[in-house]
Amino acid sequence: MESAEAAIAGSGELVLPGARLREWAKEAGFDLCGFARAEPIPPESLTGWLSSGMAADMGWIGARAAERLDVRLLLPGARTVVALACNYYLPDESAPDSPIARYARGRDYHATLKDRLRRLRRALGQSHPEVRTYGSVDTGPVMEKIWAARAGLGYVGRNGCLITEEFGSYVLLAILILDADVDAWAGGAAIDRCGTCNLCVSACPTRAIVADGTIDARRCLSYQTIENRGASPEHLRTATAGIAFGCDICQDVCPLNLAPVSAERGFEPRPIAHLSVRELAALSLDRYRELTSGTAVARAKYDGLRRNAIYALGAARDKSALPLLQKLCSDPSELVGSAAQWAIRQLKA
Repeated sequence: MESAEAAIAGSGELVLPGARLREWAKEAGFDLCGFARAEPIPPESLTGWLSSGMAADMGWIGARAAERLDVRLLLPGARTVVALACNYYLPDESAPDSPIARYARGRDYHATLKDRLRRLRRALGQSHPEVRTYGSVDTGPVMEKIWAARAGLGYVGRNGCLITEEFGSYVLLAILILDADVDAWAGGAAIDRCGTCNLCVSACPTRAIVADGTIDARRCLSYQTIENRGASPEHLRTATAGIAFGCDICQDVCPLNLAPVSAERGFEPRPIAHLSVRELAALSLDRYRELTSGTAVARAKYDGLRRNAIYALGAARDKSALPLLQKLCSDPSELVGSAAQWAIRQLKA
């Protein structure tokens, strides 16, 4: 669902103090804050990827391409894009061997970042009620990584993630567009520290990283386990051992993530993150609803999450899961039943 929150009045020629905005952002809970001029994004950064089919069936990305490329269509008179980032890393002992991607193990990050964005907007509104704003946390038609790079928070690495000097790629992004200028723009693009390193490309089990910073969603396990509502291609299923929602492989192998900084608050794992793939595959609907309520994992839906877990059991050739898989073959969901049949074939191969 697209989200936008806007204040009411215009700001004229107001110039806001960047230092004060950064203070408000930190007080609101953001770890990084930077500013970029609200200038259009070159269309080739998006249109080439879309025309190649790499967006898979995510038609909603192309549907609002014009707004993604020009934030002035989202907020007429936009002058500044405030890029914001939160570190979400927590040590592995908080959820060892979790089949859930690290960013999704706790409370839904959309809600957490929206809460923080509201606090920032409240502080800005109390001091400058005349400033109009548009806020987005992932679901709006905003290219967050490009704006974060323009604002000097980091750069888009070879694995397609924004990589920051302070927190590596373990960051979640929010954007606040203003119809006012600031007195402190980004000093220049962050240094690309990937160099000749190719570890993420080599480690990706489905070869989804096709060029520097370019991800083919059709091959990406994050897309397959979250956005894809149907059966995953069989040649990708065998790469899902230990994976039920999202994928951290390209981040786990990145040398720039070797010394992560622990997040202070707001991203503690919930019980769903402590379940094994077998436990996820066996979830009842009521238990699924209880465990995924208020988490990003709910995005996969009940049948999708169980499908993912079943694929993971088959990919791992976990023979002890055979009784459960045989039971799931007669599940009311055709998606789940066919996944169980496939997994059983892997156990017998």
